[in-house]
Amino acid sequence: MILVDSSVWIDYFNGVSTWQTDLLDNYLSNTPIVIGDLILTEVLQGFRSDKDYHRAKTFLGALSFRRMGGYDMAIQSAQNYRLLRRAGVTVRKTIDIIIATFCIKEDLTLLHDDRDFDPMVPHLHLKAFTKVS
Repeated sequence: MILVDSSVWIDYFNGVSTWQTDLLDNYLSNTPIVIGDLILTEVLQGFRSDKDYHRAKTFLGALSFRRMGGYDMAIQSAQNYRLLRRAGVTVRKTIDIIIATFCIKEDLTLLHDDRDFDPMVPHLHLKAFTKVS
């Protein structure tokens, strides 16, 4: 199962073609995709028209939904942030460390287009898709 970050969903809904959106498009028909509450919020808040918002809400609502937060996730995310900071890695957005920690805990592979996740792969053992040349 995979978790798709809002960075990919936003490009996908905007019709931007990247290797990540192409991969997502291929996986939508045959691979279980998980969406988390934080990602759902990030994606849906960006729609300007009610029509597009409702269409995306219905589409994303058909995916497997998970709550990403809670006490244990908050503690583990803080520990992961501190580990990265000690390794000299600056995490710019708290939500990214929560998403990465969730993927690690749930054994999900992350599909993203956000460089902030890249150092989490070697330091936290985050499983993430990489571009195949």
